[in-house]
Amino acid sequence: MEIAVVGGGAAGFFSAIAAKENYPDAEVVIFEKSRNLLSKVKISGGGRCNVTNGCTSIKELAGAYPRGGRALKKAFSVFNTKHAMAWFESRGVPLVVQADNCVFPVSQNSQSVVDCFLEQAKKLGIEIEVGRGVKKIKPIEGRLELAFMSGEGPSKTFDKVILASGGFPKRRSFEWLERLNHQIEDPVPSLFTFNMPDESVTELMGIAVKETVVSIRGTKLKSEGPLLITHWGMSGPAILKLSAFGARLLSEKGYDFEIQVNWVNVQSNDAVLDELKKIIDAHSNKVLSNVRPYLLPERLWLFLLDKSDLSPKKKWGELGKKGMNKLVSVLTNDVYGVKGKTTFKEEFVTCGGVSLGSVDLSTMQSKVCKNLYFAGEIMDIDGITGGYNFQAAWTTGFIAGKLK
Repeated sequence: MEIAVVGGGAAGFFSAIAAKENYPDAEVVIFEKSRNLLSKVKISGGGRCNVTNGCTSIKELAGAYPRGGRALKKAFSVFNTKHAMAWFESRGVPLVVQADNCVFPVSQNSQSVVDCFLEQAKKLGIEIEVGRGVKKIKPIEGRLELAFMSGEGPSKTFDKVILASGGFPKRRSFEWLERLNHQIEDPVPSLFTFNMPDESVTELMGIAVKETVVSIRGTKLKSEGPLLITHWGMSGPAILKLSAFGARLLSEKGYDFEIQVNWVNVQSNDAVLDELKKIIDAHSNKVLSNVRPYLLPERLWLFLLDKSDLSPKKKWGELGKKGMNKLVSVLTNDVYGVKGKTTFKEEFVTCGGVSLGSVDLSTMQSKVCKNLYFAGEIMDIDGITGGYNFQAAWTTGFIAGKLK
């Protein structure tokens, strides 16, 4: 049997290794259009490679995917985070689970993962051809013919083909698959940070707040977690999660919208009011700047006081009802205008791609083109930050590699 894997990234290598392990006598070849293999693996997690997440609940795991979560539920019963960790550790990549459940190589270096894939491919006798971009797939008498970009060699036919070429930012990049009658969901960016060119909060760049709730005004979209103030706006898990779940809506809005920030992650305004009253009872003679509710970072607290038109030298006991209400409002319902987005680090994630309606998720085989399989981000599957996108690559690659 001759098997082609299109794409020399995470899903490509994982599915090629799975295919060769399942069919040791098969010829397996990986075609990568660029000269660089596993480039996204190399840069992910700031060069440390967040290989998966420590979450073991399949329900919780599926909830980390704005698109594809429901479909992945069954797939995770076949290959999930526990399986992925065992896979890497049994192949010489010891892992560590951080407090936030992100899983990294003990080496804290993505090269460990890159080397593991290259070593496995070499050991199994998987061929790798770089500079070979596939532009067309044509079914011929039960086999599939791959046509390459001009000047990259003659067409080749295979018994099975696994497409693991990653997400594309433009719909036109999917036209070759549309011609095979696959339904395509328009690709739009996911996992991005928020630009706030008109907001002075950017002067607080570098400040991180551990527990916040961020929502998009006029919608039901809401996210909680750490928030980081940057020199261009806001980032951090709470923002990235919101960008992922709101990917399509925010694209429709042209990335021009308002967010509400609850800096203290307390939903009840009355509870926040009670907290402020306790401070007044205990520290009525102290000035506002000297007692920070919920231990907020000092610079942020001074910024919020200024935003509320309250002098930092005012005493807590002189706050009054009006002042209390201002503070409750700025702590739980602080509003900022967003105009534009920025890619998160060097990582690029799209929502969209080959519609899951065109794929049999129990095998990852195309419903409209026999012997063609999919793995990874080329499908309309994407996760939030925290190792989930790689886990989707491992899971779909593992199943695609069965070639059922």
